[in-house]
Amino acid sequence: MGLSITALAVDWSRLEGIPADERLERLYEDSFLEVGEEVEEGWAWPASTGEPWCAVYEFAGTLGSYKPHFWAAEAWDDVREFADPALRDALDGFLRPLGLVREEEPDDTEPDTGLFPGDAEPWRPELLLACPPGTVTELVRRWARAAPLLDGLREPFGVHAARGPGKWISDYDEFATLLRGWGEVMETTGRRAWGVIGLPC
Repeated sequence: MGLSITALAVDWSRLEGIPADERLERLYEDSFLEVGEEVEEGWAWPASTGEPWCAVYEFAGTLGSYKPHFWAAEAWDDVREFADPALRDALDGFLRPLGLVREEEPDDTEPDTGLFPGDAEPWRPELLLACPPGTVTELVRRWARAAPLLDGLREPFGVHAARGPGKWISDYDEFATLLRGWGEVMETTGRRAWGVIGLPC
């Protein structure tokens, strides 16, 4: 089936209050077992009463798979040199902390937030993404700069990055939809002064 991703908005102060060796288990329990009705796109919030401390975001058209995110990174690598410099700078800064910018020497280590014990099996990461509230605030700023310029990529994307029907991130619209999903994740999370965690599942 391949790797899947669950993107969570998380109350960082609540997460810090959980013993370190119990945090991942609690995130899985609360995100998978206590959310309300499953959604195909957008936010799913806990069904239990009381103040929620995490929520799940489902990206449109991905079925939870990490593959569209991987192929979005590949597409950005193909088209970035043809992007307006202002968009390239903003989008690089937005996508890099999400692991969606291809680096010459990719960093395969688990994100280090100081909140989780070291992964004994780094080849099978326990975290795909960890953005504390300060990082989310910066990503919201980056997205605010990138979003109005994004449609300028439509033409160069069609020439340099389109992959054709039946492929993940086959055209500009699928690319933009995925990125706008990440923008929604950061904006909603930022309004709550929370952080973002990406769990493999």
